[in-house]
Amino acid sequence: MANLKSSKKDIRNIAKRTARNRSVRSKLKTLAKNVLRLSTAGDHPAAKTMAQEYISALDRAAKVKVIHPNKADRHKSTFSKYLVPQA
Repeated sequence: MANLKSSKKDIRNIAKRTARNRSVRSKLKTLAKNVLRLSTAGDHPAAKTMAQEYISALDRAAKVKVIHPNKADRHKSTFSKYLVPQA
């Protein structure tokens, strides 16, 4: 356990950041699953909307360094196929 006052404060701040980052990562996983679920169900307009929301969330997460920017780009590239209408 930390003894210094600043170390105790650091521990509290780390706990807050960890909880915030965990919720962002969880939301990203949920959005990705929703895009895949809607796409396999054949609901392409809803899948497109959900894919746009997912890509936006990826950009926000990468901007604040919750995930690596290259990971965000990789996922955006993968999920961009849900943005175009499928025949």
